[in-house]
Amino acid sequence: MEEVDVEPTTTPIPGFDSNQKHLGFVWGPGDILVYETIYKASGGCPFVHEVRKDEDIYSPILRKLFNESHHIFVGLQRIREDMPSKNKKPQFVSISKNYRSVIRACMEELQQVAVYHNDSLGTTLLSLELIWNLCEVLFIDAAPAGSLVLHLLDWVRLHKADVDEKAREVLASESPAEHQAYWDVPGETQTLTEFDVKWRHWREEVDRCLQDQSFASNPHLEDICKILVGDEDVLLEHKELLSTWYHFLVTRLLFSHPTVKPTELHYYAQSSMHMFLDTRSVPEPLDSILLAAFEFDIHQVIKDCSIALNNWWFVGHLTDLLDHCKLLQSHNLHFGSNLREFLLLEYASGLFTHHSLWQLAVDYFDHCPEFGRVYLELQIERVPLDTERKALKVIRICEQRQMTEQVRSICKIMAKKALRNNRLGSALSWSIRAKDAAFATLISERFLQDYCANGTFSDLDLIDNLGPAMLLSDRLTFLGKYREFHRLYGEKRFLDAAKLLLSLMTAKIAPRSFWMTLLTDALPLLEQIEVNWTTALTCILDLTLKLTSLYFPNSDVYTPLPNTFKLSFSQFLTFNPSKKFLF
Repeated sequence: MEEVDVEPTTTPIPGFDSNQKHLGFVWGPGDILVYETIYKASGGCPFVHEVRKDEDIYSPILRKLFNESHHIFVGLQRIREDMPSKNKKPQFVSISKNYRSVIRACMEELQQVAVYHNDSLGTTLLSLELIWNLCEVLFIDAAPAGSLVLHLLDWVRLHKADVDEKAREVLASESPAEHQAYWDVPGETQTLTEFDVKWRHWREEVDRCLQDQSFASNPHLEDICKILVGDEDVLLEHKELLSTWYHFLVTRLLFSHPTVKPTELHYYAQSSMHMFLDTRSVPEPLDSILLAAFEFDIHQVIKDCSIALNNWWFVGHLTDLLDHCKLLQSHNLHFGSNLREFLLLEYASGLFTHHSLWQLAVDYFDHCPEFGRVYLELQIERVPLDTERKALKVIRICEQRQMTEQVRSICKIMAKKALRNNRLGSALSWSIRAKDAAFATLISERFLQDYCANGTFSDLDLIDNLGPAMLLSDRLTFLGKYREFHRLYGEKRFLDAAKLLLSLMTAKIAPRSFWMTLLTDALPLLEQIEVNWTTALTCILDLTLKLTSLYFPNSDVYTPLPNTFKLSFSQFLTFNPSKKFLF
């Protein structure tokens, strides 16, 4: 049955009086700008608040977390669906440990830069590892009864980070049993069977000693005996050694119910939290998340984490792993996407707002089958194209995914940017790649204008190697062919140059502003070669007549010419029919 999300709660903004002021907002690619719309004129400028949905992506210390977890995520997606479940579980547990190792590496890096104790980020990372490890024990590894408490003992050490260090100090001392921290760190290195047998024997012995009041003369020793039998009142009297309710829970299970079943955990977890916390204190978000995990309510864990954390990294990757483990029941959202995809889309969208992490987001979108491509198409056009190298990187991503429209859009943006910077060669190259005929025509005009002004072409390598691309527009074709005419003329291949020039004249693709230039280019060729000039003269006169009608619209222009004749250059210049002819 489809689960419908409840309406989100309203969160007031501190320092804002809704009775006197109103808020306006503008959506950005990864944040919202919130501003006050009514304020006193004497009070100066209104406040502008930038509300980011994924603030942690701007933390340099978390770059390792995002980059390393990206590789783990991609590897997880490659696990074949048809692989037997018994072979998948060890892989999933290994992947879960890899995620936790990345979190731990970030914590160690924080310690090295000496900000761990002053920055809430260290506390957040410790909480993330604590939650993830508990989910690993309960859901992914699914520790059975008997070994469950041993796994929970390892888990609780994450919060009591000084336990391992104290244990090493005790073991390194000359007389460990006499060390002052000996009883604070008991260790467990036995097998489950050995532990179960010895624990039952201890329990019977300790019960008998307490009943006989064998240790009544030594209150401390008597307290230890009561702890060994799981006396809850005595455990609570020493709650300062436990520090948290879940540490108390694991200690309570160890001494009173070491073979607890997973289905019984919720009862012990709830009672332990109520017994340990003051009745007036409100549970922290971390407490609620851990309690939901002990109750095996996966969806509640994910929902509470989504609310409590200020980034989507944790819930996105944890949900993805749980989904691969087939632990998430059908949980569709009201707009059609499932929970896993929704969280990954939100996380990847946040990455796209970062100048270097945006490339990681592409793989996340690729593995969201329902809406991933739509999100990618929308986000890829928002990537700031600071350099041509970055633009080429974006285009390569689009081309690999057959995103034709996005490629054209990016190429058009780069062409316009290059044109604004008067980089005609780059602008032409981008417009050709975008297959933008109109813009290619505009840039070709600019090339021709520069030629008329300076007498030379810029970016000769590009123009000389246009190839089939010159067919994109008539003006680009003319530019490429006219440059070829100049090359032939420079190589003294006058006949080939003359034929090409004649073809340009007859094709009628030259801009009007270039007609006089073509006539000027034709005159030197008439002295260099002897050919049948019927076609040449006709073309030249046709251009002349057009020029005449353009510049002298009221003149009387000659039109008919003989069909076949040969003329030298001098004869051509002296040819003067009965009506006027303009050169």
